[in-house]
Amino acid sequence: MTDLTPPRRVLITAGASGIGKAMAHAFAETGADVWVVDRDDAALASCPAHWRQTPMDVTDAAAMEGLFQGIARDWGGLDVLCANAGIAGQTAALEDQDIDQFRTCVGVNLEGAFLACKGALPMMKSAKQGAVIFTSSTAGLYGYPYRAPYAAAKWAIHGLMKTVAMEAGPFGVRANVIAPGSVEGPRMDGVIAREAAAKGVTPDVIRDGYAAGTSLRTFVTADDVAAMAVFLASDAARSVSGQIIAVDGHTENPDPKVGGT
Repeated sequence: MTDLTPPRRVLITAGASGIGKAMAHAFAETGADVWVVDRDDAALASCPAHWRQTPMDVTDAAAMEGLFQGIARDWGGLDVLCANAGIAGQTAALEDQDIDQFRTCVGVNLEGAFLACKGALPMMKSAKQGAVIFTSSTAGLYGYPYRAPYAAAKWAIHGLMKTVAMEAGPFGVRANVIAPGSVEGPRMDGVIAREAAAKGVTPDVIRDGYAAGTSLRTFVTADDVAAMAVFLASDAARSVSGQIIAVDGHTENPDPKVGGT
């Protein structure tokens, strides 16, 4: 287990399921105080009772401001922000993308991360320490056929992260991106099904294409991503900032004929 001494105060957006929940469990195992936010009430209800839990939409600026006021009041500060909230967006050729769905995808993936940083950074800069960890995707490293909104948002996350690293670095605050590849689980199953339908092939063709596009020929797990988040929050990563770190089994530039990353 990565040492997080003293225990960290950790906020995780979209922390009630998937990668976010794996992060919450991983941080809790280090003794961290964990606060998760999620718009899925049922998922929040499944979380351990000792986690702080807030139902909310990360694109609601007023609600996000209230969240950080509560963190300042109840915790007196924040050590780690995992800006993890994101949605897959529409799967379609660019000319068939709906503008409202495009805006929704960019809103959750990018604006949600922006609002989380806006609330967290004043506390971290005042304390002269902190770690901001963005969940992106290898879609932010390559073009992604049929997923223009998602890829655009993830590329933008990388620019946001590097700006946060430069602005907050002089105050002892680090910022990094984790770029997962294909992560086993229901969300990826849904992505594969929609992509197969858009391309007129079977889901197995898409799944095999994703795996074949990695050096390790495999999907990763949410726990793999969570382990990287804990490392980036630790003192062992004290000199790591402004970096995009892929946890993906080494994704190669994707072949648009079979799938993306």
